[in-house]
Amino acid sequence: MAKIRVEGLRKTYGEFPAVVDSDFAVERGEIFGVVGPNGAGKTTTLKMLAGLVEPTEGVARVAGYDAGDPEMRRNLGFLPEESPLYEDMTPRSYLSFFADLYDVPRSAARERTEKTLDRLELEHRERRLGDMSKGMKRKVAIARSLVNDPDLLIYDEPASGLDPLTTNYVLEFTRELADEGKTVVFSAHNLYHVESICDRIVIMNRGEIIARGTVPEIREQYGTTSYHVFTTVPVEGAERDQRSESERYRSVVADMDAVERVRERAVEAGGEVVDIRTREQSLEDIFLDLAGETSPATTESDGGGRQ
Repeated sequence: MAKIRVEGLRKTYGEFPAVVDSDFAVERGEIFGVVGPNGAGKTTTLKMLAGLVEPTEGVARVAGYDAGDPEMRRNLGFLPEESPLYEDMTPRSYLSFFADLYDVPRSAARERTEKTLDRLELEHRERRLGDMSKGMKRKVAIARSLVNDPDLLIYDEPASGLDPLTTNYVLEFTRELADEGKTVVFSAHNLYHVESICDRIVIMNRGEIIARGTVPEIREQYGTTSYHVFTTVPVEGAERDQRSESERYRSVVADMDAVERVRERAVEAGGEVVDIRTREQSLEDIFLDLAGETSPATTESDGGGRQ
């Protein structure tokens, strides 16, 4: 049974359609990515799944509950993009406070807190949160999302603003959670992060889902492959390869027939092909192409700060 099932989900603010007729399902134990430019409807979608925003229309079933059912939140860990902490508390006291809100028994809460902080390699557990770095605060926020041992996690930009080392750690930790059977809905602006850990994704733009599937499926359906052919002599359409210490030339062509034509021209000119490299579009390239086709302003927000 799907962990999340969304049918005809819509959210409007006045006349502005933030999310338009979304349909998707998230299976148990997978990492499901929701990506799109600013104003695409990502954060609004995640907040509707978390029960923080009421849909205008449609159905969102989360962990067997309606998304607006308070009981659903006992099975949910939610990490918003901006997650202010109580800065006068320490990590231990902060997490104990939230464990109490979830009615987690004190002994279980202490054990779970220490285990999670160990896994996140968070030191200085009695330091004031206001004196901690952004990376350390983000780890505490992640630990907070796990204090009730939820089956479902919704992470909106979990690595936002973090240094590369901490970012990689957060991504690896997210993958470990899914490997343990937790279901993760994941949003990030950095599409390399999405590509590296998500099992399936939807791409949103202007409130609509414009593509869906695994990354290989999306690449096969929407992406292009090019062939970079390197020759020892210039041929028609070739450019000097500035990266090579030896004198060679690069032709970029779309298929193997064109590769063969480059080879023939090189031989005719007294040279040869010395290398052929296949290049596939990245998820970011495909995303920019798709978003560009449906919106002339792919990086502007809707003006009200909603996403």
